[in-house]
Parts: sequence; structure tokens; C-alpha cells
Amino acid sequence: MNARIHLKNMNFYGYHGHLAEENTLGQRFMVDLVMTLDVAEAVRTDSLHHTVDYTQVFALCRDVVEQDRVKLLETLANDIIDRILAKFARVQQVDITIKKPSVPVPGALDYVALETSKTRA
Repeated sequence: MNARIHLKNMNFYGYHGHLAEENTLGQRFMVDLVMTLDVAEAVRTDSLHHTVDYTQVFALCRDVVEQDRVKLLETLANDIIDRILAKFARVQQVDITIKKPSVPVPGALDYVALETSKTRA
């Protein structure tokens, strides 16, 4: 039985971007994450050990966004996905959206977002 665990609108402060000001001042990033996994054993046992502890996933996302420094949202998303797939063997697929509300564009917008996904090989 497959399920999708969602972590929506996680907010972190990081130093990512192409411009020097983004790397110096930092800014807020919002992350939406969906993990697909087989939960049949978790349902049968009612045990957290047979699923994914989303508090650990949240902490992993926070560490990547707040500790690492990259220029592209594409790189940031890939780093988060790769670390989730490496740490949580039960996860079959990760879908991620990273929103960057403070973008240096000459106009008004809510945010720029990158959406991507990766399936375990």
C-alpha cells in the first residue's frame, strides 16, 4: 500500500542565490515536500519504525537550507532529495517545491518556485 507523506510550507532562512547580496544577507525559503513510500508494514504494525519519521525529514531539510550555500534552487532541491533518499530507505520518490519570495526582479510577485522530483533507481 503506497502513501504520500506531505510536509507543506516549511520555512527556513538560507543564503542561496546567484547575486552577492543573496549570499550575504540571506532570505527566506519555503519548501513543500512529498515522499512516496510503501506503508503496508507500518499499517500492519502501527510502528513508526516501519515508516518515515517526518520530524527527522524536517530537520534534514532545515539543515540543508540553513547550513549549505548554493547558487541555484535546482541545486538546493537536488541536494535535499539526494539526502532524503540516502537516509530513508523506505522512500521511493520525492517531489519538492522550493519557493523564494524575495527575488531580485524589477516588479511585484509573490515568489519564484522550482518544482522537481526524483525516484529511487
